[in-house]
Amino acid sequence: MAGVQIRKYHDDDAEAVKDLFTMGMSEHIPSSFVHLLKQPPTQLLLMMVVCALLTSSKSFLLPILAVTLLLAGMRQFVAYMFTSYIDMSLKKDLNNIQEAYLTSKDSFFWVAESEGRVVGSVACLPAENTPGYLELKRMSISRSHRRMGIAKALCQTVVDFTRERGRLGVVLYTSIVQTDAQKLYEHMGYTKIREFVMPDVATKITNFTLLEYRLDLQQDKKMD
Repeated sequence: MAGVQIRKYHDDDAEAVKDLFTMGMSEHIPSSFVHLLKQPPTQLLLMMVVCALLTSSKSFLLPILAVTLLLAGMRQFVAYMFTSYIDMSLKKDLNNIQEAYLTSKDSFFWVAESEGRVVGSVACLPAENTPGYLELKRMSISRSHRRMGIAKALCQTVVDFTRERGRLGVVLYTSIVQTDAQKLYEHMGYTKIREFVMPDVATKITNFTLLEYRLDLQQDKKMD
């Protein structure tokens, strides 16, 4: 992590942070599409389409064309899910980071800077569903600066901030397709608490599972 500085977010970092987040989320579209294809209902639908068209048309061309169009539609649907989430996140807090994260003593937003360029970000604020905990949010690392220890350093920054505030620990949410993130959090001592699917139609259709992780800091105090 030589030459990388973790510092407080400044207003002139806004566009870089939003670009990092947008690109980072968009990278998960291909793996999420593959996840959708692995789901039994998806495989059953594709098989039924092929069988029905083969039986009715007696031709391989029509089933192949239909499946191709169906797969393209599924790919667009997954892309739409992520685009909608990105838009929602921008409106919710990333379009006004100062107000969302830098007006309370229990919330904060950091960036990782290398050679004058923002290459990473992370934030935290009080967890809505876990009293006494802070929630780690908006973790993004530029593809060109991954596997350099930046993500680990940003995670540790949140842990240190949480400990300084006297909070019980840190919670975070990630998705089933973000396997690298899962490995990082587990390596840093986080425990997976639960897996769940959001109640909206899109995530139910795709069985897009979210994972909740938690790091308890009270155990550290008892050990000390």
